[in-house]
Amino acid sequence: MADSNALEGLTQALRKLPGVGAKSAARMAFHLLQHDRPGALQIAQALDHAVQSIGHCALCNTLTEQEVCVTCANPQRDRSKLCVVETPADQAALERTLAYRGLYFVLMGKLSPLDGIGPNDIGLQKLFDRVAPRDKAGELVPAVSREVQEVILATNFTAEGEATAHVIGQALKSRGMQVTRLARGVPVGSELEYVDLGTIAHALTDRR
Repeated sequence: MADSNALEGLTQALRKLPGVGAKSAARMAFHLLQHDRPGALQIAQALDHAVQSIGHCALCNTLTEQEVCVTCANPQRDRSKLCVVETPADQAALERTLAYRGLYFVLMGKLSPLDGIGPNDIGLQKLFDRVAPRDKAGELVPAVSREVQEVILATNFTAEGEATAHVIGQALKSRGMQVTRLARGVPVGSELEYVDLGTIAHALTDRR
């Protein structure tokens, strides 16, 4: 009975991974226990080490083992630009383009009222305090004196991502910030007749 409970516990733990259902979790559990127990121990140790060692950057909120991540600590980054993304994976995707040399703020989520996720759950106040700080008297620091001069909203183009970008954009504009939104357009190498109408419409609206 104890063995069954242990196996069930492992299966339920594996189901916490995104896209893993009950059958896939059970297959993984049986594979590790039958064929790769050293691998199972390696995964367990790596997870334990990561959970104990990795926290959030004090400036941008991304995942890091240091108090301040490598990107924020890099003096060659353009500190006048701050790109807001939903997840560390989104940040990594932007970094791979080699087209952006500014800094980031990682929300670690997006607004989703139906799931009970509000502004306090994704660190919006921390973002506002960083880009539009207040002086000792509680007044907003003038825009020309702020380190960040442009906030680029790079949340995903989902309903929740758009809502998140809208809320952040309105709040920052009211604080005198320059706010831009990641453009949407026709993918490189595609033919118009095969592109969905929504993408074409946005490409026309966001044309340059």
